[in-house]
Amino acid sequence: MTASVARQQRRPNAAPIYLDYQSTTPVDKRVLAEMLPWFTEKFGNPHSATHAYGREAEAAVEAARAEVASLIGAEPREIVFTSGATESNNLAIKGAARFHRAQGRDHIVTVATEHKCVLESARAMAREGCKVTVLPVNAKGFVDLADLCAAIDERTAIVSVMAANNEIGVLQPLAEIGALCRSRGVLFHSDAAQAVGKVPVDVEAMQIDLLSISGHKIYGPKGVGALYVRRRPRARLEPLFDGGGQERTLRSGTLPTPLCVGLGVAARLAREEMAAEAARLLALRWRFLSGLKARLPELQLNGDAERRLPGNLNLSFPGVPALALMEACPSLALSTGSACTATEIEPSYVLRALGLPEALAGATLRLGLGRYTTETEVDFAIDTLASAARRLARGDRMTAASAPPT
Repeated sequence: MTASVARQQRRPNAAPIYLDYQSTTPVDKRVLAEMLPWFTEKFGNPHSATHAYGREAEAAVEAARAEVASLIGAEPREIVFTSGATESNNLAIKGAARFHRAQGRDHIVTVATEHKCVLESARAMAREGCKVTVLPVNAKGFVDLADLCAAIDERTAIVSVMAANNEIGVLQPLAEIGALCRSRGVLFHSDAAQAVGKVPVDVEAMQIDLLSISGHKIYGPKGVGALYVRRRPRARLEPLFDGGGQERTLRSGTLPTPLCVGLGVAARLAREEMAAEAARLLALRWRFLSGLKARLPELQLNGDAERRLPGNLNLSFPGVPALALMEACPSLALSTGSACTATEIEPSYVLRALGLPEALAGATLRLGLGRYTTETEVDFAIDTLASAARRLARGDRMTAASAPPT
C-alpha cells in the first residue's frame, strides 16, 4: 500500500477499521432481516400455546433451537436458551456443583486462562464450601492433560475448560479432555463462546456434557445465548433461579422470540459458511502477521501459532506500551486484553499465565479479524501499526498520534 492510498483511507470522517471481533460481532443483515417481524406483527408469547400467536412463536423458537443444536451436533431438546455465555457458564458450573454437592462431589477443576465468568463462578462456589483447583497452562496456552488427570479425584463434580481462549485464541484439545472426563465419570463443561461457529465443535465426538454459546460472537444479537445440556448420560444441574419452569425447568422466564430467532439464523449461517470463512480468515491472518513481522522483526506472537482461532492474533510490541500504541492509531479499533481498574491498568492475567514478563504483557494487543475484514483493511492496519510502533519505540509519542502511515 502506498502512503497516498493510506492517507486517503484515513479521511477524518471515516469510522475506524474494526479489529476486535473477539469482543463482539455486528449482527449480520441476514440475521436482522429474519428477526424484525418477531418484534412487531409476530409478537406472541412462545409459552402461550393456546392460540395461534403463541404457537407461531413457539414454532419459531423450536426451529432456532434445532439450528443451534445442528451447529454443535446436539439434539434440539438439549439446547437451553439463556441470556448469553456468562449466564450459561454460571448455570453450568454453579448448577453442577450445587446438584452434586449433595452426593459428596464438591470439587471443581478449571484453568487459569478461563474467562472471568468461569473463574468467578468457581470462586463463588469456593465461598459456598466447594474445593476448586485452577490448573496452569504452558507457554503456548495449553493445559497439560497429565495435570488434569492428576487433579480429578473421587470428589470432582465438573471440569471446565474453554474451547478457544478469548485473548490468545488457543484451541484446547477438547476431544482428549472429554475422553478423560468421561473415563473418570465427571462432567465436562466447555465455554465455547469464541469457538462455536468459527471452528468445528461436535459435542458427541468430543464427549462434552455442557457447552456455552453466545449469540453476539457469531453475528447474532446481544442478549441471547445457549447452554447445551447432555441428556444421555444425563448432565444434572440445579437451576440458578426459580420461576415458571421453562427450558426443561433449568432456566425459567419468557423466552425472547426475536433473539432466539436471531441466534438460530446466525447458527445456520455459521454452519453453512464456516469452512470457507475459516480459510479466508487464515489467509488474512497470515497476511497480517507476515506483513507486520516484515516491518517489525521483534514482534512476538502469543499463544500457539497453529492451534488457534483463524481470525485471532495476540501480538506483543516490545518496548511499545499497548495503550500508547492504540492512542497513536485512532483509525483502528483495537483492544489490549487488559483488565482495567479505576486507578491502574493491569497486564492481562491470561498473558501472565503464559509466563510473559509484565513489561511485555503491557505491550500487547489483541487483533480480531472477522466476517467483514478485507485485505485492504489488513494492509492499512499493517502500515498504521508498524509506523506508529516504530515512532513510539523512538520515543516520539506526539507525532505518532498525528502522522499518517508511511
